[in-house]
Amino acid sequence: MAGESDSRTKFEGLADDYDLFRPRYPRELIQRVVEMIPMRQRLTVVDAGAGTGIALEGLKPLLGADCRYQAVDLSADMVARGRAKFPDVDWHVDAAEAFLERAANIDLILAAQSFQWMDRPRFLDAANRCLKPWGVLAILQNNRNSSASRFLDAYESLLEELSPGYRRDYRDFDLAGELEAAFVPDGGKVEVAVVDWIRTMPQDHFIGMVRSSTQAQRALQARGGIFLERLAELVDVFSMDGLLSVPYRSELVLGQKDRTP
Repeated sequence: MAGESDSRTKFEGLADDYDLFRPRYPRELIQRVVEMIPMRQRLTVVDAGAGTGIALEGLKPLLGADCRYQAVDLSADMVARGRAKFPDVDWHVDAAEAFLERAANIDLILAAQSFQWMDRPRFLDAANRCLKPWGVLAILQNNRNSSASRFLDAYESLLEELSPGYRRDYRDFDLAGELEAAFVPDGGKVEVAVVDWIRTMPQDHFIGMVRSSTQAQRALQARGGIFLERLAELVDVFSMDGLLSVPYRSELVLGQKDRTP
């Protein structure tokens, strides 16, 4: 599929910066995921669109070692980095939708910062089919909160100007509504949790995080040095003592299957 091939190349060559500079997920949201999972022996967990396993960093310490962890991502670079971090996880280079269509008897599917890249109706259908009764699908998003920051508002404007086709609302879709349509008609339930927080980071860490994003990569390909110059100017204007305050709104949407097969 052409779309799958395009998605496969989005993050190739970016794994190191991605793993080093991307934000981690609020512990309270990961804890809520764990609380929703039925207590069973030897849970089976799938990290779908796993990247380098950033979500697993928070999840594995809470769930423990007595689980079967599987992780799937389209990017071979991301999978290689993830496998080096978590050799006990069963890693796969594949599309999450196709992987779940072949899967069965899953207790938890986690899609962290990946749901927007997927064929969402196909993914939701596959997730619903392969989850056990009471099984859980968790969608996690770390969203930079540009409405709460003049700096982020200016950064988003820079991307909209220089990154072809970019719009800051590109993932403003109804997550809860999509999960409700997938789970509620069969007796399941959906819940939402949101955490607002501030990430304080050095200038070079922000620039490294920017370099790991597909939107910035498009700007670099289209405008090269101009984008980097404008980014450096922006960071200099808004930093204090070499640090930036970056507000985030992290969102968790949980879909749980009905308890009966």
